[in-house]
Amino acid sequence: MTTPIHHISLTVSDVDRSAAWYQALFGEADVAERNLDGGRRVRMAFASGLTLGVSQYDPNEQLAPFSHRTAGLDHLGIGCESEAQVREWAAKLDALGFIHGPVEDAPYGWAVTARDPDNIPVEFFCPKV
Repeated sequence: MTTPIHHISLTVSDVDRSAAWYQALFGEADVAERNLDGGRRVRMAFASGLTLGVSQYDPNEQLAPFSHRTAGLDHLGIGCESEAQVREWAAKLDALGFIHGPVEDAPYGWAVTARDPDNIPVEFFCPKV
């Protein structure tokens, strides 16, 4: 049986900074916090249905910035309904002062990508039909 992805959890260097960044981007969330063995997690459930967790394990450990070239996660892809909606996200990123790339017109869709405080790419994407 195949099921939709329920949630995404990311390891970050500063759980409070990352939680604030994602809430600035996606809006207010129902937030739950829990202590982990040697760390802390903030779970954010957004009105859109997206549930995202950010976890920090050792606050004294210096983590290397995220690289999509390392095995594992490449980027988070957020679905959009139209090219116009992708462009609306680009405008919101501008309004928030979040650095992002241009709106891309790929053969299979439109996308704009920003990076969170740990350099994890967050892509807003609409497929071409």
